Amino acid sequence: MAKIIITEELAEYAILGGALLGGGGGGAIDKGRINIREALSGGVLTLVDIDDVSPDTILVTGSAVGAPAATEAKVTPAEYVRVTEILAENGCPAPGGFIPNECGGSSITNGWIPAALTGLPLVDALCNGRAHPTGVMGSMGLHRDKTYLSRQAAAGGNREKGLYLEIHALGNLESTAALVRSAADKAGGLVAVARNPVKASYAKKYAACGALKQAIELGRRMKNAEAEGAEAVVQAVINYLGGSIVTRGAVTEKKLVTRGGFDSGVIGIGDYEATFWNEYMTLEKGSQRLGTFPDLIMTVTAGGADPGKPVTTAEIRQGDEVYLLCIPKESLILGEGMRCTELLQTIEPVVGKRIL
Repeated sequence: MAKIIITEELAEYAILGGALLGGGGGGAIDKGRINIREALSGGVLTLVDIDDVSPDTILVTGSAVGAPAATEAKVTPAEYVRVTEILAENGCPAPGGFIPNECGGSSITNGWIPAALTGLPLVDALCNGRAHPTGVMGSMGLHRDKTYLSRQAAAGGNREKGLYLEIHALGNLESTAALVRSAADKAGGLVAVARNPVKASYAKKYAACGALKQAIELGRRMKNAEAEGAEAVVQAVINYLGGSIVTRGAVTEKKLVTRGGFDSGVIGIGDYEATFWNEYMTLEKGSQRLGTFPDLIMTVTAGGADPGKPVTTAEIRQGDEVYLLCIPKESLILGEGMRCTELLQTIEPVVGKRIL
């Protein structure tokens, strides 16, 4: 495949489709647009397939970790560059490309800024083709290799309030991920992260290869439907990915707790209840389970100033009129972390629902 040059148009499609594929998490579209501006003004950004790089090429994951609703959270585009510098300063092998950690309105743009500034490619081998709450879920099954030493660099926080910090961690994946999560909490709720250098041959086997182009195509279809209104947008999503429009209605309840660098809680829409842990985890109507992570449960605005916009669990408000969608996991391009039952099991005590 020839290199694809990421234009403003393609980037807008990516964050729109990425926001829908975020499943309630993955950051806000507005933050994604900020990252796009920084990336495209910093250099030429190219997208390549996994087969277009050598199997021995080192790929570094770009990520953001934290609770999107945290009121003190602050990460600027400069931090997404700084974390790659921290890795290099601590002996990380020189990367030959960058991969985003997941889909989401902003997280799909993770890795774009350093890729544009260095001239290295963005490789379409996301760690996951939907958003997920924990860093380990987006680590392509590396936690199963007890000999793998994870390198993780994090930076973020409001400097004016004395919350800015930087860390580098080297060790087993669970421990380093926990340190980054703690750093996010101490920094006010969010940090930029560069982590887990792996060979392209590993990513080809365990990453969500092709997920970025799926997000671009989904976003293109959504954008083309916008002129016809919100219902046309959500129907375009279902026509492409499958699944169903579960209901349209007002948000009757929202309970949110921000703790330990995570958001968790419950959204009620009429007779339907969705639990979330950053992303939507379960969807039920009474005692009937309609969807379970990693199925994609998502809300899209039905009215207001921006109808047809994917709305995250951090953004949604009581009284909002939304469409509620449920798309089966089989329609998504998922990374290895979504096939690890030991990781999915960690969701259960957070939301109080059975996941496995």
